Amino acid sequence: MKKFCLLIFFLFNQFVFSQNIIVNKIEPPNWWTGMKWNNVQLMIYGENLNGVKAKFSDSRIKIKKIYDAENELYSFIDIQIPKNLPAGDYQLTLSKGSLSTSTTFPILKREKGIRHQGFSNNDVIYLLMPDRFANGDVSNDSIPGYYDSMQKIPNEWRFGGDIKGMIDKLDYLKDFGITAIWATPLVENNTFRSYHGYSATDFYKIDPRLGSNELYKMYVEEAHKRGIKIILDHVANHFSDHHPWMKNLPMKSWINGSLENHLPANHNKMVFTDIYADSSTIKHVEQGWFVKDMVDFNQENPFVQNYIIQNTIWWVEYNGLDGIREDTQPYNNQKFISRWAKIIMEEFPTLNIVGEVWTGESDFLAAYQKNTFLKKNFNTNLPSLTDFGLRDALIDFVTGKGNMYEIFNVIAKDFLFTDPNQLVTFVDNHDLERILFYANGNIERAKVAYTIMMTTRGIPCIFYGSEIGMVGGRGHGVLRAPFPGGFTGDTRDLFKKSDRNLYENSFYNFLKKLIDIRLNNKAFTSGKMIHYPPVANVYYFFREDANKKFFVIANGNEKESSVDLSLIKHQFDKKTNLNSILTDNKIIIGNDYKINVKPMSVEIYLLE
Repeated sequence: MKKFCLLIFFLFNQFVFSQNIIVNKIEPPNWWTGMKWNNVQLMIYGENLNGVKAKFSDSRIKIKKIYDAENELYSFIDIQIPKNLPAGDYQLTLSKGSLSTSTTFPILKREKGIRHQGFSNNDVIYLLMPDRFANGDVSNDSIPGYYDSMQKIPNEWRFGGDIKGMIDKLDYLKDFGITAIWATPLVENNTFRSYHGYSATDFYKIDPRLGSNELYKMYVEEAHKRGIKIILDHVANHFSDHHPWMKNLPMKSWINGSLENHLPANHNKMVFTDIYADSSTIKHVEQGWFVKDMVDFNQENPFVQNYIIQNTIWWVEYNGLDGIREDTQPYNNQKFISRWAKIIMEEFPTLNIVGEVWTGESDFLAAYQKNTFLKKNFNTNLPSLTDFGLRDALIDFVTGKGNMYEIFNVIAKDFLFTDPNQLVTFVDNHDLERILFYANGNIERAKVAYTIMMTTRGIPCIFYGSEIGMVGGRGHGVLRAPFPGGFTGDTRDLFKKSDRNLYENSFYNFLKKLIDIRLNNKAFTSGKMIHYPPVANVYYFFREDANKKFFVIANGNEKESSVDLSLIKHQFDKKTNLNSILTDNKIIIGNDYKINVKPMSVEIYLLE
């Protein structure tokens, strides 16, 4: 009988314990006073959360509404934070009948200083992949509980780069002339091929193999001290199938479909501007899974919408970030992602957002820039776009597939954009083979492409390692090769001039000079541009501001070209002394207005 009573007592206690209200986590983990977004939706993680009541220790924080999720492991609570509420730790109590539990929710004071600067055509961006850039802390290379099944596959494994390494190389980037850094995502990716960062398993936590939230904040602060802006690589479209949500979804409608049954990716992303498109095609693009292991958010779900919006605001405010690069923009629900961009820009008016829209056709791309006139009732609210059109034309030139006219043709279509100066220009990135791989040894072609990119409109972006002439190879793992000198065991440190060979230093000095020319002459950043249709594969244009006028001429031929400029002599305004600020070459234009241009080269002449 005694044993029976003990058993009953044990089972009763187990039953009571299992009914306790447990809070494991709250997202967002804190908020701030004085935010425009002051109606915050808390996502509570725990146990026995259905049917709870909630109150704060300070009645000024209003509980607006409590939502029972389909899964009792979650609850959503709408709160309102007064704009003049003092910063502090506030107690949130959840109760149900005689059961209750309390937890702290910090509300912070907004920081001042260098924050939310935006980025523009006055900047030069540097794109890096943290794991492949520099390893500043070998102690976090392996973390218990974090395993990557591809760790034994060459080029797909983690190399160990981290935020500490990024901090250590800020002076290198400052000296090179970089004014903004875009690092691929740093949030936790506790899954396979984790180094690339686009499969989040925790949206509020820096991957511990890269560092911590606090270290990332320090990185932003150190960059700002050096006059370098920081751009967040943000992913609103999807997350990893290894995210804890996938073991216990808050609700079935949190995602589109299921692991076992979902729409595959539909890459006809230009469907949104197609006036003849069927709604089923649009639905497929928005709800298809980018790849089978990247789960597609159901962005029609208002709880998902709030989660993504608040997560973005949180990272920007917590770190004082200057801009956002939005990944796979056209795969998002377009009504939602437009609202998202509008809210972010209203909260941070000096910020900038560039949307990744992967198309080389300007007439499709242009419709994705905010306030487009190309389609009624379609406005992404994106100030900036990735200029795949110019990239494709430059690479076609480098490979010999294209010519100068194709480059001219892309730029001539700038009338389609509401602001072509906001296009982020590039010749390679983390998804595309490097320009020097395509050049196949023809370095001069690559230099021509870079010079055009750095002297035309837009916001130039340079892929890490390109400045030292990295060639890479075909395939993601190879083109994303580690930066030599950033890792233990590297035989040479190419962050140092003394360790670079003649070719590496030559390419580095060439790009550094182009950056110097661009950033020290407003004619190239914000000045007027006048260009002309190429003749015999020679493309030329003027860049000018109130003080200086430059003449850029690019010869896309393998032999010297003689160019007759007599039809445009009015542009020279009798300034016939041309001084090349790129090569120090000086010429005087004769009465016939003919000049010779060296084979496969570009000159940047200052008119004097």
